[in-house]
Amino acid sequence: MLRRSRRAASDRAGLLEVFGAAAALAIGVIVGGTMLSFAIARKVVTPATRRLTDVEIVGIDRGSQTITLARSFDTVLPGRYGLFVNEAHEYLKIGSVLSASEHTVTRKLLTHVAPGKRIADRATFSGWYFVHPEELHIPYEDVQIDAPVGPCPAWLFPAREGGSGSTWAISVHGRGTTRSEVLRAAPVFRDAGLTSLAVSYRNDGEAGRSSSGRYGLGATEWRDVEAAIEFARSRGATRIVLMGWSMGGAIALQTVLNTAHADVVDSIILESPVVDWRTVLNFQARALHVPAPVAHIVRRQLTLPRWSRVVRAGNAISLNDLDVVSRADELVHPILLMHSDDDGFVPSEASHSLAEARPDLVRLVSYSEARHTKLWNYDEARWRRHILAWLRDRGLGADVS
Repeated sequence: MLRRSRRAASDRAGLLEVFGAAAALAIGVIVGGTMLSFAIARKVVTPATRRLTDVEIVGIDRGSQTITLARSFDTVLPGRYGLFVNEAHEYLKIGSVLSASEHTVTRKLLTHVAPGKRIADRATFSGWYFVHPEELHIPYEDVQIDAPVGPCPAWLFPAREGGSGSTWAISVHGRGTTRSEVLRAAPVFRDAGLTSLAVSYRNDGEAGRSSSGRYGLGATEWRDVEAAIEFARSRGATRIVLMGWSMGGAIALQTVLNTAHADVVDSIILESPVVDWRTVLNFQARALHVPAPVAHIVRRQLTLPRWSRVVRAGNAISLNDLDVVSRADELVHPILLMHSDDDGFVPSEASHSLAEARPDLVRLVSYSEARHTKLWNYDEARWRRHILAWLRDRGLGADVS
């Protein structure tokens, strides 16, 4: 009997040890998952302070002015692009693919690299192409928009001679970039006879800083675009087209859903836009192999006031308000929506859903192969043609090819 009692006690101790280890493991998983979700949620709303180097420069032939890069989905794309090099202090423009192997791609250098010029072996691949407005060789003016967060610098490109000074386009850049991203559109708008404005907004590194210093994913930045609309109206604008890239698309959509100046907005042009942040967050979580429960916690941390303060997101962000597919019935402005099904960063799923929900308002132009916000780079002629046709059909632009 004594031996049986001791054996039972030993069994209970063993079970307690197993349960204790299991509980410790579960707690570790929960705590680890929560900490990971905090890090992800904070990263989503934190403006980037440095560029991620994502391309290896294998070599530069200064005689033939060519550059060889490690092969990737981006580096093999046709078209014109750019590279931020030497810790993003310099920008090299690159042209067409000259040759490609299993591991490398050789392209034409469009920026001259002098003999002896040092170029680091890591770079950031970019679709900007233009960095400064001077590179466009069209007139422009530096202006300041008086926004709620303070002065927001902008570039104003006047309409060409014979164009309309009363029809304006306001271009809104995406997350982690600046207004240089939207310079590609300025010559097209000018050719169509429109005045255009390339704007900055809170926390983008050029405009004023909000109290949180974090992105609102469109939920707060739209107020700075509304200030740009007020600026345009003060300069004589009576019809305005909003154009947004990536998160700039989310900002443009939130602007038309919330602004007191919706009456002056004629239509919206979106490139590679964020139409629904849940779709983007889920896509990125899968790409990074983040477990579904952790991805769910990330979304909760952004939307609940208590947790949003922990991740320093400022006020809680309503992903419901930012889901324009579910709010499609509220839209009244026509939309030209251009998105690649091979975007690689912001999936086109929500764009297709929005076009299906509002075929009366949305003209969807689908691309393949082209990557995120690089539709101009991939096929400039097609990109230009669709925008000019849209403006012409809206009665806004001149009949140019």
